[in-house]
Amino acid sequence: MTGRIPERFIDELLTRIDIVDVIQERVTLKKAGRDWSARCPFHDERSPSFTVSPAKQFYHCFGCGAHGSAIRFLMDYDRLEFPDAIEELAARAGLKVEYEGGQRDKPREDASDLYALLDAAATFYREQLARSAGARAYFEQRGLDVETLKRFNLGYAPNQWDALKTALGTTPQRLALLDKAGMLASGDRGGKYDRFRDRVMFPILDRRGRTIAFGGRIISSDRPDRVDQEADSPARTSDKSPGPKYLNSPETPLFHKGRELFGLWQARDANPKIARLLVVEGYMDVIALHQYGITQAVATLGTATTSDHAEILFRNSADVYFCFDGDRAGRQAAWRAVESVLPRMRDGRQAWFLFVPDGEDPDSLIRAEGVDGFEQRLRQATPLSEFFFAETGKDVNLATIDGKARLAERARPLIGQIPDGAFRDLMYTELERRSGARTVLPGGTAQVDIRATARLGGGRPAQRSLVRTAVALLVQSPALAAEIEPPWTFSELRQPGISLLVELIRLCRERPTLTTGALLEQFAGREEAVALNKLATLDLLVDAGQGRADFIGALAQLDVQTSQQRLDDLIARQLAGGLSDSERDELRQLMANKPAHRKR
Repeated sequence: MTGRIPERFIDELLTRIDIVDVIQERVTLKKAGRDWSARCPFHDERSPSFTVSPAKQFYHCFGCGAHGSAIRFLMDYDRLEFPDAIEELAARAGLKVEYEGGQRDKPREDASDLYALLDAAATFYREQLARSAGARAYFEQRGLDVETLKRFNLGYAPNQWDALKTALGTTPQRLALLDKAGMLASGDRGGKYDRFRDRVMFPILDRRGRTIAFGGRIISSDRPDRVDQEADSPARTSDKSPGPKYLNSPETPLFHKGRELFGLWQARDANPKIARLLVVEGYMDVIALHQYGITQAVATLGTATTSDHAEILFRNSADVYFCFDGDRAGRQAAWRAVESVLPRMRDGRQAWFLFVPDGEDPDSLIRAEGVDGFEQRLRQATPLSEFFFAETGKDVNLATIDGKARLAERARPLIGQIPDGAFRDLMYTELERRSGARTVLPGGTAQVDIRATARLGGGRPAQRSLVRTAVALLVQSPALAAEIEPPWTFSELRQPGISLLVELIRLCRERPTLTTGALLEQFAGREEAVALNKLATLDLLVDAGQGRADFIGALAQLDVQTSQQRLDDLIARQLAGGLSDSERDELRQLMANKPAHRKR
């Protein structure tokens, strides 16, 4: 894929970076044996539970579950996107980031030009605001002060077809960039004109404070104060209708509305550490809350809460409040938010839902009730778990067996999306209390097998999983994969976790410089990630030599189990009368090698 950072470059980068140095610049670490420890920077705690392993190039918090490589730490701590974290580490290591397809310099130059052009557009709109008495009167009527206008860089698009085009599109190249940035629209005959006209303008910033798009609001309109998506059909030059009340920039190389949040840059700028985030629906809701001192407000951009939004929200704060209208549409929007955040509700994260009265919005509430009144509403917000069971239990008669079964049927698949941890366990417990239906966790998958919590090497567990043993040893010492050559007979074994073990071995052999942290980075976002992280933190109580012996021994035992599986298969087929000559020879050979005492 053009523009993608090659995995080999990421591997090389992580081998050149010491995760201890990266974290120690941001968090005070103390030596603790072979590792380093600190109070976790991702949740409040009194005693250190955050550990950094220089041997594994990996960090883990035993309190909130945060974990990963140096890349993940920068993403979570400095709130960087993946490419930005790579750029940061590469600069530290003296490397130039590589991109696949030979597309590296030109796209970045093009992006720089787009950023510069959009910043120039924001400046143009701000200057036009100073010249428009009507636009200034609108903001004054909405109660915005000069400092707030400056903080959000608000502006005005003149009521002309080509004001911005004339001001900035001075060359064919600049016109092409304006079009690429979504600032122009097309007429029936292919002509280009300003997309935003006679609107107060709200610059949309990325997480580095760069202008990437705009929202524009018609000054006079009696439609609901919410962001509307632009119509897909091209605008007509002869159409004099004002269009939707709110108009966002279209999708561009810089702007994807499902990944951006209005006001996030301002929230991060005002709060070195964001204790909470409040998600509202309108630009003016965000701006009013910020002006009144609630500087943690953000808004989606005319879309429902997406999975990308949920990830960004929790990356910036562990506590998220969703504020919606109390009508049917508002509750539907809240439920879509639930569906997006559930897969990201790892321990330590919390979500609440606040529904405002009919005819009100956060803008009007903060002005009518003040900060104290609004904070009181937040304190009374509905926890995610309560809203979840209220919605899944809607129209269900829990006094009947059928109703309880329906609740269990609705809720189980959704709860199953929650990451492994205390919150998921408690949600299952609550579902069992409400429905009376005992929950049996899904079986037959790799992650179920390796999630067992028995400590490897300690005590005498009732049954030790050879697969789990091999995976744990390999995750902690990826170089062990070089000890065995293909083919691997055990790959045919029908047992939970085998496919994951084979995938890990192949990955480690293909990329022999992998550390534990880099290996886990490859599984970020996959369902196996939580289980692999747990295995990476286990104290195996073995040295390098014993670990190698245990790994090879576990694989040898898996080979024995594979032979027994094949023997059982052939015997079953023989009883059914279906063996070929070659299979009979194979059966005889396996019977000849069969151990005298087999453990079942």
